[in-house]
Amino acid sequence: MKEYTIVDWSAIKVVIFDVDGTLYTQSRLRKRMFYALIKHYALRPWQAKDLMILQRFRVEREKRAGYAGGNLEKAQYEWCVEKGGYSPLKVRQVVEQWMFTFPNPYLAQCTYPGTHSFFAKLKSKGIKVAIYSDYKAHDKMLAMGLEADLIVSSTDPEIDRLKPDPTGLLYIANKLQVLPEQCLFIGDRQEMDGECAIRAGMPYLILDKKPFNKFNFYQQLEHTLTVPITA
Repeated sequence: MKEYTIVDWSAIKVVIFDVDGTLYTQSRLRKRMFYALIKHYALRPWQAKDLMILQRFRVEREKRAGYAGGNLEKAQYEWCVEKGGYSPLKVRQVVEQWMFTFPNPYLAQCTYPGTHSFFAKLKSKGIKVAIYSDYKAHDKMLAMGLEADLIVSSTDPEIDRLKPDPTGLLYIANKLQVLPEQCLFIGDRQEMDGECAIRAGMPYLILDKKPFNKFNFYQQLEHTLTVPITA
């Protein structure tokens, strides 16, 4: 299955979004996080190893793309413990603080232009919105002021898989009582999101990234929804 560059909206009942890098620009967030981390640890140099924990956590997760070994919520921290010799409690505390809590107030400023309008347009057309992220996403959605009919993450017990394993996408389709081909998955990485959709037999789009002030992906997509493409 190829990436869909033209969407047949008459066939779509659910649009599923990835979160990180898809609903907000990671480069903008990382700049803000970089300065916050430097400021924090400049005053606490004895805690600087926390930065290594964050890096190791991301690296170990990336190395295990498609993981389906069970108990992902616990395993993701254990991978970091094994490689770095950190305590499980310490790893969880650092990751929770710097990846799942501290960035949230910045997300509204980093949300891609047109995202809220596109969500509203989907709702007005009776198209449901779902979220499928490799990380917990409820707090992120709240921080961005975005609502979805269903929010799913890879660490949820019902999924327990990392992309590109298609379990998450198939779970959403089943939960919302639609066929995979009646969904559209929007992500930002072909090797993860695109491949995940292909394995699920689901149409998909990969975000056309541009500098933040020139980003118009969602505006253009909303236009195709407002003015349906005819044969």
